Amino acid sequence: MSYTEVPGAQVPIRMWADPATVEGVAMQQLRNVSTLPWIKGLAVMPDVHFGKGATVGSVIAMEGAVCPAAVGVDIGCGMSAVKTSLTANDLPGDLSRLRSKIEQAIPVGRAMHDDPVDPGRLYGFPTAGWDDFWARFDGVAEAVKFRQGRAVKQMGSLGAGNHFIEVTFDETGAVWLMLHSGSRNIGKELAEHHIGTARDLPHNQGLVDRDLAVFIADTPQMAAYRHDLFWAQEYAKHNRAIMMALFQDIIRREFKKARVTFDPVISCHHNYVAEERYDGMDLLVTRKGAIRAGSGEYGIIPGSMGTGSYIVKGLGNAASFNSASHGAGRRMSRNAAKKRFSAQDLEDQTRGVECRKDSGVVDEIPAAYKPIEQVIDQQRDLVEVVAKLKQVICVKG
Repeated sequence: MSYTEVPGAQVPIRMWADPATVEGVAMQQLRNVSTLPWIKGLAVMPDVHFGKGATVGSVIAMEGAVCPAAVGVDIGCGMSAVKTSLTANDLPGDLSRLRSKIEQAIPVGRAMHDDPVDPGRLYGFPTAGWDDFWARFDGVAEAVKFRQGRAVKQMGSLGAGNHFIEVTFDETGAVWLMLHSGSRNIGKELAEHHIGTARDLPHNQGLVDRDLAVFIADTPQMAAYRHDLFWAQEYAKHNRAIMMALFQDIIRREFKKARVTFDPVISCHHNYVAEERYDGMDLLVTRKGAIRAGSGEYGIIPGSMGTGSYIVKGLGNAASFNSASHGAGRRMSRNAAKKRFSAQDLEDQTRGVECRKDSGVVDEIPAAYKPIEQVIDQQRDLVEVVAKLKQVICVKG
């Protein structure tokens, strides 16, 4: 599928979804974004759906400005995946022990490590720059600094919501490890602080939606946000890396006789800002629920907890600002899913997957998400599929 251009917008809105299937409130959000004076283009991914301020599944390119609500409150949220030397035949029939080991090693929900994880004790973990990363915390917003102790202990933890850890295998039978998480509470606190600051700035008072408040280049507020934004994106990257190292350690111990080896880890943000150049302009490209899909770049597009996921390689489509979707995308809200489905429905839809099947995760039921195969098909000009994965263990927050 190639894109459709949405009429009635002040800048081109290129959409890789069927406009007829997009919620009216999400379509209005996209038109609202297109009115921002600094915007140079807007690409919409096939997993698009309503979000806070900016639509989830949108790629916003602006010159000299950035909108913190267009990043979202989970700064740097993203995916990591790695192919192992194990095959599906190496996995035991009862996967409950392995799921339990994962949950013991990696805190989920609001939990954190009792003591900070020492990256120097993790097998093969690159520790260069670790001290410098934490030293830069001294420069974050004063209102958030008191959270450092919690941030240190949450490093290497999953979080809640749609975050997950999975054991999967591809169509050849090769086992992959995969996880989805972001910058934990510290990223949320920083995001909310800066969104509040932006809303009060004079140049944002006349916007059609105050949630789209922006910071402008060469101002103290922009400088402060950029510092905290890029620090939180780095926190999210480290968080996933530590969890993946802990995950790999579990697999090494549980399958000691197999002497498991791992391919290089694939990792990608899908709530973040990047400095990129298009049509001779230096732009700040915000991806909220989208991954970078430059030519030859690997990415991860997960489905729901019962359907599977895809490893992809970008095709470098400049019309999408070198982007692709970040997942299947919700087709109903969490509250709507809880009202419509039961724990029995969840059990039926996750049959064959070792995972939670209680009412606490009904909002993550596969039927609450768009069909992942359809989402992939709608972006064949953005990515090529490298591997299709099916989960056998899914750990939810």
